[in-house]
Order: sequence, then structure tokens, then C-alpha cells
Amino acid sequence: MQQQFEHIYTSPIGRIKIVATADCIHALTFIEATDLSANTQEMDSPAVVHQCIDELIEYFNGSRTQFTVPIHQAGTDFQQKVWKELYEVPYAKTLSYAELAKKLGDPKVIRAAASANGKNKIAIIVPCHRIIGSDKNLTGYAWGLPRKKWLLQHEFRIGLGVQTLFA
Repeated sequence: MQQQFEHIYTSPIGRIKIVATADCIHALTFIEATDLSANTQEMDSPAVVHQCIDELIEYFNGSRTQFTVPIHQAGTDFQQKVWKELYEVPYAKTLSYAELAKKLGDPKVIRAAASANGKNKIAIIVPCHRIIGSDKNLTGYAWGLPRKKWLLQHEFRIGLGVQTLFA
């Protein structure tokens, strides 16, 4: 098994724990201030972690709309299919859970697609925050609806010039 590295990045909407091996990012999760178990020594982190941080900084500054850092997360074949679809949702665009299920080829898998969406462990890069309810309302987000709202409004402001989309 490859050595894993952990690093904490402080973003505009909270602390993000980056988990990586030497060649790719395996998790990008928001953590609470009390969870300080991750290594914060940049000199110990591989190049892929530095690339991830650089790309996150660019994303939050509004100059990056797509990520190129290599990623991999373990999951079932169905979860992988869902995460691939999530990765394809364009910046500043949203899909409903029903639309996601249709893209997967079966409108009946809406609940399974929602479950796989909720199991995504690579926040922002695999943009599960771009999946919303069929009624256009914000629904579940593993790291809290305020973060989901912030991420979407950030993208809509940068990508579309929209100041406020969700009340």
C-alpha cells in the first residue's frame, strides 16, 4: 500500500483535509476546527498536494473552473459511474437528482444516484454541490447546506455574473 499524506488547507469556507498518495488525491473533505489530526507540514506533502492547493486557491480566486489534479476514490462500479457524471457537470451549472439519474441511463436510479452523490469524498473537484432538487431548491450536502450555497453562488457570480441565486 502506498504511503498516504494528509494536509489541511484553510479555504474561505472552512478547513479542508486533503488525503493523497504520491500520485493522486483520494479525499478532499471539510473538517471542523477541532479535527486537527492532519499533517500541516507542507514540506512533507508530495507535489500532487501542492498542485491541489494551487488549484483550490485559483478556484476560490475565481480563475479556475476545471481541475486537472489527478484524483481517485474507491467505490463500487455504480458509484464510479455517478462520480464520473458529477465530474462532467460544468462550472456554474446545476443538475437535479432526476436529471443525474437520466444521464446514468435509468430514471429509476434516482435514490441510488443521490446516495452515491452523498458518498463522494472529493469535495469541490468532484462537484457534488452542483446537484440540486428537481424544484431547484438546495438539498443535502455532506458538508452542510451553507457551504453548498456558498460554492454555487461563488460559481454563479464568477461564471454567470449572478449575484444571488438562492435565498
